[in-house]
Amino acid sequence: MSYNYLPLDSKPLNFQQIKHLLDFDQQVSITFDAHEKILACRNFVDEKMKDSGSKYYGVNTGFGYLQNVQINNDQIEQLQYNLIVSHACGLGEEVPEPIVKLMMMLKIKQLSYGYSGVHINTVIRLMDMYNQQIFPVIYTQGSLGASGDLAPLSHMSLPLLGLGEVNFKGSRMPATEALGLMNWEPIHLQSKEGLALINGTQFMNAYGLYCLKKAEHLLKMADLIAALSIDAFDCVMEPFHEAIHAIRGHQGQIKTAQQIRKYLVGSTISQQTKSQVQDPYSFRCIPQVHGASKDAFKHILAVFMQEVNSVTDNPNVFPDLDLILSGGNFHGQPLAINLDYLCIAMSEIASISERRTYQLISGQRNLPLFLVKNAGLNSGFMIPQYTAAGIVSENKQLCTPSSVDSISSSNNQEDHVSMGANAATKCYRLLQNVEKVLGIELMTAAQALDFRRPACSSPILESIIKEFRQIVPFNDADRILHTDMVNSINFIARYETGKL
Repeated sequence: MSYNYLPLDSKPLNFQQIKHLLDFDQQVSITFDAHEKILACRNFVDEKMKDSGSKYYGVNTGFGYLQNVQINNDQIEQLQYNLIVSHACGLGEEVPEPIVKLMMMLKIKQLSYGYSGVHINTVIRLMDMYNQQIFPVIYTQGSLGASGDLAPLSHMSLPLLGLGEVNFKGSRMPATEALGLMNWEPIHLQSKEGLALINGTQFMNAYGLYCLKKAEHLLKMADLIAALSIDAFDCVMEPFHEAIHAIRGHQGQIKTAQQIRKYLVGSTISQQTKSQVQDPYSFRCIPQVHGASKDAFKHILAVFMQEVNSVTDNPNVFPDLDLILSGGNFHGQPLAINLDYLCIAMSEIASISERRTYQLISGQRNLPLFLVKNAGLNSGFMIPQYTAAGIVSENKQLCTPSSVDSISSSNNQEDHVSMGANAATKCYRLLQNVEKVLGIELMTAAQALDFRRPACSSPILESIIKEFRQIVPFNDADRILHTDMVNSINFIARYETGKL
């Protein structure tokens, strides 16, 4: 498989291709087949526009509540221009560059199906912008998640017109300046093109894909860190026996128990005689809790990949059926519900992690209170647990579902919206929080394991501890732990789970 570029057409993409796009900094290109479908669809729209008596939503009419206002043919370009500039009403933080890249790729992918009626030159310009690293400045707030992600996608489209701002190879500048550097003229949008660009779920979808990529990594790291904590707390291995999980049958649970057993093979700590019969739920029920989140992840990923390989603008153009149909494929409800679901699933990973941290600093199992020598004089790991607890509480607030909310807009024409964009941005924030809580658990488990020397964990886990200790040394006495926490979080972000 070539890592040089990602081909875009009506063939389905898979999640691995999405990850490669970001990990290998690929370029994008529509295929010859997509090129021909875009041309055929545009020709069909041009033929329809010759019939001055017909009205097609967004092609020669106003938008939203103004759907019945017919626009003269000599005003079509101005109509599309006005649509983009009037809808570029985003506020808030700037969308991170990897998510902007996903948005642009997903928009090109949608247009490649030949159901949107755009000019080929518009698609080529989007591709050229992507490949030349000209990324529009887009903002996180402004989308209701129905009629598509109107405000974010309008900001994405502004540079086509020589408007707005872009990040060009790391430098922020007016779009007109970037176009000048490339000797490009602004695009003159024709009928339907503006609506094709800004109707769609690419903002929500891009955020969701980015979050799923991160969640996949954190789910793997959560098992690894939990295995460290199991030995650090001197837990019994009985709850991870395959027979227990086989009689319940949930695949995520079975696979989690399997991973824990794999990580602890050869551990002298796990094999030694225990004084307790059972361990707290945060250890004993790791397969059940982590496994449920993995099963949720699998479902959510399937929904998002279906959306990747879908057409979500409006209206849709069907040359073979001689139809231009106006519907609601831009409504983000499938994504909104599943972004809320992903928040819940990943919040639980942090929640159970914080409980393991709490147990490790409790002074039980022959570990010193707060995992420090001379407790009292030293506070040790007392306050990192506070931080984790505060973050976990914030996550519970972020799990309040966005998808059950709706506010009517466009003079009640758009009277039910998904709020999927809000679900997307809070999911992004929550995933960052999960990484922080796992970083605190990793730091805590490593400290506890060092108090069990000369007893050893498994070769796999000892290798990880050795690598971790190169950036976060043993805490012999109180010091500023913020730096250790940040280094631990960065360790998790960078760790290559594929080498296990």
